[in-house]
Amino acid sequence: MTTTMTFTSPTAPACEIKRKFVRVKEARPDGLVCFEFAIGWPELFVDLMLPQSAFDDFCVQQRVQLLID
Repeated sequence: MTTTMTFTSPTAPACEIKRKFVRVKEARPDGLVCFEFAIGWPELFVDLMLPQSAFDDFCVQQRVQLLID
């Protein structure tokens, strides 16, 4: 018995990697910004911390979309 599998390519990409998201969780008294950073899917993120000025530069360079809870 032979099984034949057919694969079709989706018409739309599964993830738009050009879309980047930031959700600020906390601006700490020591000057660090705690935030979530996501590429493609805002639900799948990493937690990061940067000084405020570095965070501002990061957001500009990455062209992020700010998410607000």
